Amino acid sequence: MSGNEQERPERPSEVDGTAHLFRALGKIIKVLRKNAGLSQAELADATHCSEDLVSSVERGVRTPQPDFLIRADPVVGAGGVLIAAVDDVREALAKARVRHPDWFQDFAKAEAAAVALHYYEVQAVPGLLQTSPYAEAVFRYRRPLYDEETIEKRLADRLARQVIFDKWPGPTMSFVVEEAVLRRPLGGRVAFREQLRRLAEVARFRTVHLQIMPTEREEHPGMEGAFTLLTPKGRREVAYTESYGHARLITDPEEVRMYTERYGIIRAQALTPRESLELIEKMLGEL
Repeated sequence: MSGNEQERPERPSEVDGTAHLFRALGKIIKVLRKNAGLSQAELADATHCSEDLVSSVERGVRTPQPDFLIRADPVVGAGGVLIAAVDDVREALAKARVRHPDWFQDFAKAEAAAVALHYYEVQAVPGLLQTSPYAEAVFRYRRPLYDEETIEKRLADRLARQVIFDKWPGPTMSFVVEEAVLRRPLGGRVAFREQLRRLAEVARFRTVHLQIMPTEREEHPGMEGAFTLLTPKGRREVAYTESYGHARLITDPEEVRMYTERYGIIRAQALTPRESLELIEKMLGEL
């Protein structure tokens, strides 16, 4: 989902912005890597992670995990600078898990612990897939307007949720996004080009299936709007919906079954993951 945590007023549990910390660390890592004469691929090999992860950390799209900072420090010749940031990062991540709006916290906790996650989105790129510039545009252009401090806190919250991609083994994940979402260059052409590149990256993850629902489809079972299906470890699947900030976590087995059935039909009517990646790459070539 677009993760519309932005629709309700700020709550005390959310007061903590960490966006500056993660963006600054990403820039520092990039400078240190270049000064060490390393490519992103070489740093990825040396730190036992993917090149996509290094790229995303440097761009501020994903949070640099403590283990990554510890491994990267000697590789880029940081002299302990990155290791010195580990405690601050751990503290920021711990706070990120509890600072979502009170009404959103149940879903955020379930999402972080789920073994399977399935998202259907109709209005914007799902929150877990949003880049920093795109997510900032989502918050900046909403009405009523947010002040700068709130935008920063909301942005940090959203990016912090994306640590789920760093888990191994990670949850099974799938996304179905309406084609119309990819025709709306939210944040401008430069920001949207970066967002499409991020979608192409995620579409190649082994643990993710990303599909696009073509606008031209004459039949559509999902006209009632976006929703998420998630399976907590050792528990039954649940569904989650949002409408103008009114969140609903659905646990009734029969109602969940209807969402599951709907999602299955939506996936069947959408482009295949390979066709979807080809469409995203085609759109990138057109920008």
